[in-house]
Amino acid sequence: MKTNQEYKNAALAALNGNWAPVVVATIVMYLISFVVQLIVQPLTALADPESQMTLFFVVFVGTMLVSSFVSVPVSVGYYNSLNKLYLDGDNRITSNMFSIGFARVLRYVGGMLLMGIYVFLWTLLLVVPGIIKAVAYTLVPYILKDYPELSVNQAIKLSVKMMKGHKMRCFLLDLSFIGWALLGILTLGIGYIWLIPYIYTTMAAFYQDVKNEYIANGNM
Repeated sequence: MKTNQEYKNAALAALNGNWAPVVVATIVMYLISFVVQLIVQPLTALADPESQMTLFFVVFVGTMLVSSFVSVPVSVGYYNSLNKLYLDGDNRITSNMFSIGFARVLRYVGGMLLMGIYVFLWTLLLVVPGIIKAVAYTLVPYILKDYPELSVNQAIKLSVKMMKGHKMRCFLLDLSFIGWALLGILTLGIGYIWLIPYIYTTMAAFYQDVKNEYIANGNM
């Protein structure tokens, strides 16, 4: 297995010479999320939660589902576009981000919603178990893409199996970006346009290494 610094170095090597299309794709992703939120927030304000609880619940759930069907596929498509850049050097980030069929959209939305529910339920026990499970589910977006024959629940279970023995390494890898995140805040968020693809390309390198080890051990 590689070290966390080696994952970062591999990510920077993949991004080198490809920053322009990556930055464009990152801006597109955030613009879509921003527009969705602009549409959703006024809709959730249509109902008063105190006097019209049923209407509020219907409007809230409906808008969240609409938001998920737009934002989740774009986000997952973005992760996997960076994974493809890392693996194949394919820098068509924006076009790859939207090359998702309707059936796969349903899988991605279902996967992210189910993953969120699981993390929430574990967090109800204690914060630490919730964090552990969130880390254990890190590979779900990549597994959903690589193994379309698996159900959403099977993808979550496979992520847990693949992450066995690697959760602390993944957690420390996430923590290693804190300094860059603080710097991004100091730049009023502009730095995140470069930081986000750096993080997710690093995670793509981490996923490929964990996946290769899992396969090498005869688990698939």
